[in-house]
Amino acid sequence: MTEVAKEQQAASWLAAIWAARYRTPARFVALIALLLPWTTTGLIFALIPWLIAFAFLDLREFPRSLLRSFCLLPIALVVLAVMGTLWSDAPWPERIHAIGPAAKLLVIPLLIYQFERWPYGHWVFSAFLASCTALMLYSFAVAIDPSLSLKLYLSRGPYKVESGIAVRNYIDQSQEFALCALALVYPIVSLLRQGRARSAAVFTVLAIGFLANMIFVVVSRTALVTLPILVLVFALLHLRRRAALLAAGAMALAALLLLAVSPHLRTTVAKFQADYEASVQDGQVSGMGSRLEYWRKSLRFVADAPLIGHGTGAIRSLFASAAADGRDDPLRREIVGNPHNQTLSVAVQWGVIGVLALYALWFAHLSMFRGEGLACRIGLLIVVQNMLTSLLNTHLFDFVPGWIYVIGVGVAGGMALAAKRARA
Repeated sequence: MTEVAKEQQAASWLAAIWAARYRTPARFVALIALLLPWTTTGLIFALIPWLIAFAFLDLREFPRSLLRSFCLLPIALVVLAVMGTLWSDAPWPERIHAIGPAAKLLVIPLLIYQFERWPYGHWVFSAFLASCTALMLYSFAVAIDPSLSLKLYLSRGPYKVESGIAVRNYIDQSQEFALCALALVYPIVSLLRQGRARSAAVFTVLAIGFLANMIFVVVSRTALVTLPILVLVFALLHLRRRAALLAAGAMALAALLLLAVSPHLRTTVAKFQADYEASVQDGQVSGMGSRLEYWRKSLRFVADAPLIGHGTGAIRSLFASAAADGRDDPLRREIVGNPHNQTLSVAVQWGVIGVLALYALWFAHLSMFRGEGLACRIGLLIVVQNMLTSLLNTHLFDFVPGWIYVIGVGVAGGMALAAKRARA
């Protein structure tokens, strides 16, 4: 081999290594998306090499990018959580621990910066879809034989075997499956318009599989309430009014038919009334009834400190002090660290200032996804889903829904901003 050829080969190797400098962080984010439906520990370990790889990117524009509202507001909410430890009466370990659920929001500006400049976001979406597809198929297997559940081997502590729940819990599983089912609508329509019927058919089968799992195997009541609202919102956004009304009527008819054919769905719907009666009439702890009690107490806590709240990590101690007045009522004596409502969780700890920061964050991220394209559709879906499910849970601070929000908004946001810049 001549010297010129050797130099050319060396140059090509250097170019490949230099290009990998930008692909490697995207691969780690794709790995995080792949692990998210299955494991919490694996996700945390995958974050470390991604942060190391991110440090080797071209970061000259990074400080300036942080000044934009959709990057600044997540940071502001975390700063508020840190500052809230100063006026909290909770023990210091609880104050420090309560910063953690909000701290993940710091990853959003990093992901936006990365995927705004290097176009590998489709790797992340593909990895998450593939992982959720495997989880869906495994969930069907667990529905047939509950002893196949991985919770027996991966979960810490004693857990009972539940039909259809492969790992973690039915709330996280339903959140992931509902997101995938709705997110697949846009590529299905796009592929049909391009005449690629086979690819569209594959995605259609996947979407039907996710919906079938929720209808016939296991579904959370949060998903049951929010999924029709999500469909209606996106129908109003992307269809003409007449078509949206027809879609709403068809959805209502489909819901009635599904209730008739799915015993599992009927049981889940009936549990709303059963929980309410158990809590209101008998004073027993239940899913929906307990939430109403949490909200009632939380509103009273907010009224006691409306401006800046009771401080970071104060929720459990507040419920503990309120439980002393519960006497023999199990519902009133229940002590929790989570009021199962994102707004109330923020309001109790950081008052009106925290609520304003929370809603400013949501609306800043909504505005980032105005426009057309897959990234805008996925990003908008993730933000709206998080806002709706946060009415019944603290899904911005919970582990799996929170990381879905962080990764989805970060990756889709970067892709959407890059597409807008290219069009401009």
